[in-house]
Amino acid sequence: MSGTTLHLRSELGKALEHRSALTPTTAKALLDAGYTVNIERSPERIFDDSEFEKVGATLVPENTWREAPADHIIIGLKELPVEEFPLKHVHVQFSHCYKNQGGWEKVLARFPRGGGTLLDLEFLVDERERRVAAFGYHAGFAGAALALETWAWQLTHPASEPFPGVSSYPNEGALIVDVKKAIAVGKEKSGKDPRVLVIGALGRCGSGAVDLCLRAGVPTENVLKWDMAETAKGGPFPEIVESDIFINCIYLMSKIPNFVDMKSLDTPDRKLSVICDVSADTTNPNNPIPVYTVATTFKEPTVPVEVKGEPRLSVISIDHLPSLLPRESSEAFSKDLLPSLLQLKDWRTTPVWSKAEKLFQEKVATLPKSALE
Repeated sequence: MSGTTLHLRSELGKALEHRSALTPTTAKALLDAGYTVNIERSPERIFDDSEFEKVGATLVPENTWREAPADHIIIGLKELPVEEFPLKHVHVQFSHCYKNQGGWEKVLARFPRGGGTLLDLEFLVDERERRVAAFGYHAGFAGAALALETWAWQLTHPASEPFPGVSSYPNEGALIVDVKKAIAVGKEKSGKDPRVLVIGALGRCGSGAVDLCLRAGVPTENVLKWDMAETAKGGPFPEIVESDIFINCIYLMSKIPNFVDMKSLDTPDRKLSVICDVSADTTNPNNPIPVYTVATTFKEPTVPVEVKGEPRLSVISIDHLPSLLPRESSEAFSKDLLPSLLQLKDWRTTPVWSKAEKLFQEKVATLPKSALE
C-alpha cells in the first residue's frame, strides 16, 4: 500500500464546469494500485457520485478539501475560487498563472504562504518535453463548433440578438448534428459554405478544430490549415480577415507579431465575422489577437468587436471549451494522465512531477515580496 491519499475536489470556481480530472475508470486504477481515493460529492460533475462509489472510492462532502490532512494531495482541474487563505496542500490542477496572466501573483502566492505546492497540469511534461495530458483536442473541437454556429446565427439574426447561451452535450455526435443544422441555415442565407482558417492546425487543439469542421460538412478546400510555416513571416495576416471564421489554436509562451488587430480589420475586403480564440489568453500581455479584452462564457459565448461596416464581428474566448463535451473530454484526459497519477506517491523524485515542482519553485522566486506578506 502506498499510504497516499488523493482527494478529488468539486469544481466550484467555474460556472458550468462539468469535467473531472478523475473518472470512475482512473479512480479504480488508482485504488487497485493502493491509493486511497476520496471523491467530493458534486452536483455538476458529469460522472455521478454513485459511479465513483461503485468502484470503491470514498465519497466525502463537497468543498472539504480545505480541512483535509496536509499530506493529502488535492486534485482538480480549473483554478480555485479567488480567496485569500494560504494553501497547505499539494495541488494538482491548471492554475493559469505561469504566463503572467492577470492576478497571477495573488494566485501563486497562496501556496508558499501556506507551505503548499502547485503541480500545474499545463506544464506536466515527459522526457521529450511533451505534455503528458491535455484537453486541447476537445477544446478545438468545441470551439470550432461554436464558431460555426455563431457564423450562421449572425447571418440570420440582428445585432441586437447575440448568439445565445449553450450547455454541454452528451457526446460528439449530438453536437455535430446541431452544427450541421446551423451550417445549412447559414449556407441558405449566404449562398456559400463558410471559409475557416485554423492557426495551430498541426497541434492537438488545431486538429480538433479541423476535425469538427470536416465532420460537420465544411468542404476540405474551405478549411485552411495553418501552422508555424504559414505564420513564420509574421502578421497581421490578410488571409484571416478574408476568411469568414478564424480559430486560434496556438500555445502561446512569448510575444509574437499579432495575427490580427484593429488596423488589419479596417478594410473593405473584410469577410471575417467570427474569431474563436481557443487559447483564451485574454489577459496575457502577449495575446496576438488584441481586438478584445473580455473572457466569454457558456452563458454569454460571444463579445462584439467594434468594427466598421459589415459583417459584424464577434469573439468567442471561453477558457473551458472542453466542458461542452465533458464526458468524452474527461475520459480522454484522465486516461492520458493516469500513468503520471500512478507515480504521485513519489512525486518529489519522479521526473514528471519533480520537473513540475521545479517550475513552481522558479516561478515563486519571481513573486514580489508584497505578494508573500
